Amino acid sequence: MSDFTGGGIDELPESAHSTGDRDFDRRIQDLVQDWGCPGSPELIEEMILSVLKMGSDGLNKADLKLFSRSLKELRYAAKVFHPYQDKRKVVVYGSARTPYTEPVAVAAEEFARTLRELDWMIITGAGDGIMGAAQKGAGMEHSFGLNIKLPFEQRANEFIHGDAKLISFNYFFTRKLNFMKEAHALALFPGGFGTMDEAFEALTLMQTGKARVLPIVLLDQKGGRYWETWHRFLCDFLLERKLVSADDFHLFKICGSVEEAVAEITTFYRHFHSYRWVRERLVLRLTKMPTQRAVEKLSEQFADLLVEGEIRRTEPLREEKNTPELNHLPRVVLKPHRHNFGRLRQLIDALNQAEVEGGDG
Repeated sequence: MSDFTGGGIDELPESAHSTGDRDFDRRIQDLVQDWGCPGSPELIEEMILSVLKMGSDGLNKADLKLFSRSLKELRYAAKVFHPYQDKRKVVVYGSARTPYTEPVAVAAEEFARTLRELDWMIITGAGDGIMGAAQKGAGMEHSFGLNIKLPFEQRANEFIHGDAKLISFNYFFTRKLNFMKEAHALALFPGGFGTMDEAFEALTLMQTGKARVLPIVLLDQKGGRYWETWHRFLCDFLLERKLVSADDFHLFKICGSVEEAVAEITTFYRHFHSYRWVRERLVLRLTKMPTQRAVEKLSEQFADLLVEGEIRRTEPLREEKNTPELNHLPRVVLKPHRHNFGRLRQLIDALNQAEVEGGDG
């Protein structure tokens, strides 16, 4: 479940990891074995080889420090998140400058508290304002803070400060990768450049298929016009000029209340569990198998999404053997076009509403 690309990482071709010197290759293999790396030792060997090549490439010290620090940050963050990999998590974005007493911050606190009560965990940027309000609502035990080291403004809020799940990053790109890698949903409240950056990056990654489709909810205080104005800009200057498609608008939802936002997120996982690509095929894992009749209707309804064939029910594919813990899940498989992920979101919504075997009781 840690592959935020939805199987894209699994589909990467195996890389050669040889120095060209058999004796040296054996030294690397022995090092990995002696250290004790039971999980995918060949990938550890490949990373060691890449590092050695950096040294022999004559890279400057600044580049080497960048690569070294980045790898350390990614490794440490993965270690912190690992014990919680089976917990669903929602990332909350929003301004660090919003007072906790503002209605929009109160809404963020309520949103996080509601999802905590549904056994979700909350991830924020660990700052004050919207982030601190969400952290307060979730409570330290159910929170992660992904802090960024800045010369001003950013410090860990009081609701996550000192917790083992507070991670500090030097680089925005390693921090942003962890937001997307660990998220099962994204919630955006009004904010500045950073919030806009996170919103458009998430949409870009989903629109291009570089990250798995997740629910993205946009919330404001009651009567607020922040996202309404943003949406109008998208329509007037992007959609009108055909710089995006109408289906791209299915990748997010502007919600008028905390209740609506929570329902949007939880309904996404009503029957849907996860998906992964197996070459040109897309496998959608579910918690309940749709009836044959429902699948036939979906094939007709989403014929425009299919390259060929139809949507069909299936057992786990042979290529899914590296995720045996998911073999018990029912699933459907299809061969879709890979250029309309807004339409894929609609298919997931339809699967969540489809008739299932045994009913929903």
